[in-house]
Amino acid sequence: MTTQENKELIKKLDRCKKEISDLKKSLNQLNEQKEELFKEKDKYNKQISNIIGELKGDKAERNKFTDEVRESKKKREEFNNKIKEKISEVKKLNEEKRNIQQKFGIKEDPSQIKKQIERLDIVIETEAPSFEKEKKLMKEINELKKKVKEAEKVSDVFDKANKLSKEIDELKKESEKYHRNVQAKAKESQEKHESLIESSKEVDELRKKEKEAAEKFRKKKEEFNKVNDELKKKLTDLSEMNQKLGIEKKHKKERKEKSDKRKLKEKEKEVEEKMKRGEKLTTDDLLIMQEIE
Repeated sequence: MTTQENKELIKKLDRCKKEISDLKKSLNQLNEQKEELFKEKDKYNKQISNIIGELKGDKAERNKFTDEVRESKKKREEFNNKIKEKISEVKKLNEEKRNIQQKFGIKEDPSQIKKQIERLDIVIETEAPSFEKEKKLMKEINELKKKVKEAEKVSDVFDKANKLSKEIDELKKESEKYHRNVQAKAKESQEKHESLIESSKEVDELRKKEKEAAEKFRKKKEEFNKVNDELKKKLTDLSEMNQKLGIEKKHKKERKEKSDKRKLKEKEKEVEEKMKRGEKLTTDDLLIMQEIE
């Protein structure tokens, strides 16, 4: 290799070192940017996972409310059917009651007449009425007792009707209880359903952001890999140039050593000639003689 070629190679080596330094800086910046994008993508992914976890819980709770609504509706329907059956029975008894009342001329419910008698008895016992008033009250009581006796013919029908009315009232209370439960659970189920819709929208939005971050990360990674490949190539070139320069230095050293040996031989001959001629040896000549020895 000529001196000019050697100089050109050294210049090329210096340029390569600078390019490697620039590439390393660029690679570090790209790596930081790439890691930030990965963290961003990972952040959205974790948020999505958390919301989906909550969604599963909310969905299970909503389904529980829906099942409770369904069960309460079923129970309410059962009670309503029983109420319809009881009302049908009451209608039949009322028809029977009207027929008997018309036949025997009975207008009042025997149980109500008995309650009137009980109230009058209480008045006599507690208020200590005058003789005339008590006599009047007793007359009223006796008339009512006659009505009761006459009404005994339909008392059984009245008792059944009253009993059915009470049963219907109890059934209505139970039906209303399940109706209120249906309304309450349906409201909670609807609220959970609306919450699920909102959370699903949030997940869709986060997935969109995660996808955008993932795409940015992918592109930045490609850019990073490209610069990294370029750096590897430059490092390989640097290694080759260093090796080439190392070989050249070795050759240069070997050539210098050969040149020095040749010059030393020539000096040696000159000193020997001087000695043959009996000439005085200089300090350099003596040093040459020492190297030979």
